[in-house]
Amino acid sequence: MQRDTFLKSLLALGAGAALPGISTASANLKIMLPANPGGGWDITGRALGRALQDAGVAASITYENKGGAAGAIGLAQFVNASKGDGNALMVMGAVMLGGIITGKPPVSLSQATPIARLTSEYNVFVVPAASPFKTMKDVVEQLKRDPGSVKWGGGSRGSTEHVAAAMLAREVGVDAAKINYVPFRGGGEATAAILGNNVSVGGSGYSEFQPYIESGKMRAIAVTSPARLPGLAVPTMKEQGFNVEIGNWRGVYGAPGITAEQRKRLVDMVTQATRSKAWTETVAKNGWTPALMVGAAFEEFVDREFASLRATMVKAGMV
Repeated sequence: MQRDTFLKSLLALGAGAALPGISTASANLKIMLPANPGGGWDITGRALGRALQDAGVAASITYENKGGAAGAIGLAQFVNASKGDGNALMVMGAVMLGGIITGKPPVSLSQATPIARLTSEYNVFVVPAASPFKTMKDVVEQLKRDPGSVKWGGGSRGSTEHVAAAMLAREVGVDAAKINYVPFRGGGEATAAILGNNVSVGGSGYSEFQPYIESGKMRAIAVTSPARLPGLAVPTMKEQGFNVEIGNWRGVYGAPGITAEQRKRLVDMVTQATRSKAWTETVAKNGWTPALMVGAAFEEFVDREFASLRATMVKAGMV
């Protein structure tokens, strides 16, 4: 589904419309955050929890962080411990797909139940404030001279920032296998590494780095969007002469083995949460693009994303 199509669908739903069957905050929900605190999934999951309560469809929310292996460790625990639980949700996204493609874990995302895509976001690459690199072209020049000397920091192997770095290497004639990529278990670890000058370049969604960019502790040098992001004076990769464009998205899954009624209830609850004031404010604050897609349409979208991302990673020499 094209971006303009699903945005039109959102408008057609009607921002203030109430959903049938959800009238009281009776649910006690559990949200699995398959990453360490401070990263995109953690921020998204806790924001969704607040929105569910703000929308009046949840009485309480409990969270569990379980980082590692691009979310596969949290996924495994969620699949094994939540079977048939209609009050369980797990945050996931494009990064998990990439991790599954590269890591081939024993657990499969198809064992869980697709509920909804929530947001989309492009990656931003940053350098420490004192870095000698002023532009992505500076990074590329050093990458060509000595690929191993440029240390890239970001999410787990197979994350969108990892794929973007591999795409860039291939674009400029560098063997993607020679990229010095350092994966971190959560956004907090990656941020600390960048601020501590332990990596040359860091990549993630803009929302994770926003406070540090605005305070001058990090310098944004490129975004992976097709055009500059609104309100952000950072050139795109394409603008700097590199044909690299890749987006990130985040969503939620339900537990394995839930009934059609339980799935519909979760879909309705999440949909109503995305119409709440709490969610609207969080989306604006973090610079996310609303990208609601639910149920079967979301399931088909994930299948297409798996195939597309695998093809991109094969082309970039990652698989």
